[in-house]
Amino acid sequence: MSGNIWSALATQAKQQGSLRQAFADDPSRANRFSVSACDILLDYSKNLIDDTSWALLQDFAQHSPIKTALNSMLAGDKINNTEQRAVGHMLLRKADLSSVSLDNGLAIGKCEVSAEIIACKEQMANLVSQLHAGDYLGFNGQVITDVIWIGIGGSLLGPQMAVEALTPYHCSPVQVHFVGNIDPVVVTDTLAQLKPATTLVCVASKSFSTEETIQNALLVRQWFTDHGADTAAINQHFWAATSNLSAAAEFGIPAQHILPLWDWVGGRFSIWSAIGLPVAIMIGNDNFTQLLAGGEAMDQHFVQTPFTDNMPVILALLGIWYINGFGCQTQAILPYSHYLRLLPSYVQQLDMESNGKSIKADGHSVSYATAPVIWGDAGTNGQHAYHQLLHQSSLIVPADFILAITPQHQHKEQHQRLAAHCFAQTQALMQGKTFTEAYQECLAEGMDSEQAAALAVHKVSAGNKPSNTLLLPTLSPYYLGSLIALYEHKIFCQGILWQINSFDQWGVELGKQLSKPILQALQGDTNQALDSSTQGLIQHFMQRYTLNMQR
Repeated sequence: MSGNIWSALATQAKQQGSLRQAFADDPSRANRFSVSACDILLDYSKNLIDDTSWALLQDFAQHSPIKTALNSMLAGDKINNTEQRAVGHMLLRKADLSSVSLDNGLAIGKCEVSAEIIACKEQMANLVSQLHAGDYLGFNGQVITDVIWIGIGGSLLGPQMAVEALTPYHCSPVQVHFVGNIDPVVVTDTLAQLKPATTLVCVASKSFSTEETIQNALLVRQWFTDHGADTAAINQHFWAATSNLSAAAEFGIPAQHILPLWDWVGGRFSIWSAIGLPVAIMIGNDNFTQLLAGGEAMDQHFVQTPFTDNMPVILALLGIWYINGFGCQTQAILPYSHYLRLLPSYVQQLDMESNGKSIKADGHSVSYATAPVIWGDAGTNGQHAYHQLLHQSSLIVPADFILAITPQHQHKEQHQRLAAHCFAQTQALMQGKTFTEAYQECLAEGMDSEQAAALAVHKVSAGNKPSNTLLLPTLSPYYLGSLIALYEHKIFCQGILWQINSFDQWGVELGKQLSKPILQALQGDTNQALDSSTQGLIQHFMQRYTLNMQR
């Protein structure tokens, strides 16, 4: 594909017609623009595409290096070129590791990687079994009843989302509590509910230096000390998921309590690793295996299916179509499931941290937009909030509607109502409401022609607003695994098409670096060179803080 693809997309976007008319002209449109993978149906017929634009997008994919990059990832090449790391999260959900060929530059060959992954899974499974059986005892012999999971970003969002999503599969006598934000009220509010003697703590940080995670871990460790726990007791109650064994040991976590992480697994892709331990605790080992199996099934679909029917590729192309053809800047993730209400936040990090870049992998600047702003909430709550903007604003906001066909409850009519709302929103976004329809509606309500005309103009919805609908058979561990992997692969494809590295996140580092001199200034060091705004904010903060603390 030539370098003129971006202008070609923009030109073609201007020629798209009415979706309402497209459905009227082609009764088979929904069948032509639908695909299934892992028993998940994707209906993408309500998108602003026709045969010409879709052929252009498919040609873009066919002439792209997606397949080459995928093969490089599977071969263990260091496709994360800025950090000189392989990308191997797909290995973690493989049931058969005999074909693993990862070489991450640390003299770890296929046999060693397979052995390490298997050993980690066994270590996790043994811990889960002990906790479920009540065999894991605290420092005074009491059974562990609660686990505090301390992490942030990819070490928190994935397991927290999955634990919430799979609530009907909870089978654990142990409750998991998530702590992420450095705001100390998160820790203190959590600890207020618990007892040290019956609480296990897991510190999740690949580097074991993430400030928020370590500071929260220190507060929790102090809580143990304040309640009379000695070093041996703390050793009994603390675990870690990390690749920095020495730092974890220095913190006081024994080697046998350290679950390994590897530099070839990025945080936002790590739910399949030891970062998934909270999920395994809450849903059990067998169900966690099903989560991995669902992810692997989507992997197989992605690797084996031609691009014309490849669900991740299709979603990737549609996203690029709206960002680079229509100039859209946001995308809504709208799960019609209360249990999936954290999915938008999870996809937000997965997408924006991966592809929110302005530099290509080769170091040159991009001349086009990349990742969208991801947002959303569970339906039907959003219908009474931001759906007004989706329907009647001048903005085009592509949206993914996600619904499980079979619910985890027996309230058939309520679930039918939920489904009706989901399908109605996609239909309304597609077809809108014309002035004539609104006018006739007002007349039918008893208004005279003048009243009807005055009100009808406010009831008009332009329609032609795009959406995808994803139907899952049910919200089970298997299908959740497939759904997560689907979004992972979509984001990978878009990164390749944009020629960026989806697996680093250097932009995250700047704020962390700048926080250090600011903290020193807040602690009384007046020698920090700061801009006038930051200096003023610090002075105002310290004046009020000191005054308020003295009261």
